[in-house]
Amino acid sequence: MDLRVIDKSDTELSIEIAGEDHTFMNVLKGALLETEGVQAATYDMNPEQSGGQTDPVLTIKTDADVDALDALETGTDRVIEKTEDFEAAFEAAT
Repeated sequence: MDLRVIDKSDTELSIEIAGEDHTFMNVLKGALLETEGVQAATYDMNPEQSGGQTDPVLTIKTDADVDALDALETGTDRVIEKTEDFEAAFEAAT
């Protein structure tokens, strides 16, 4: 997975995530919205409104006391945890 930071401050982060689609981006966005201190998490992959950009751009906004990069790490850890929980439940059901 290739990531490119577009804009970063302490409480805001915009990154391009190459090669991903709505499936992954919705899961990541959902995990971020469940993360304490995250005010907003969204992504855009509309090439007509984004100057031809086709890879999704994730934008995170956080509370003043939460670093946006730390929130991204927490959110991705949550995705990993949910994936492992799903895998365990699936294996137990088969």
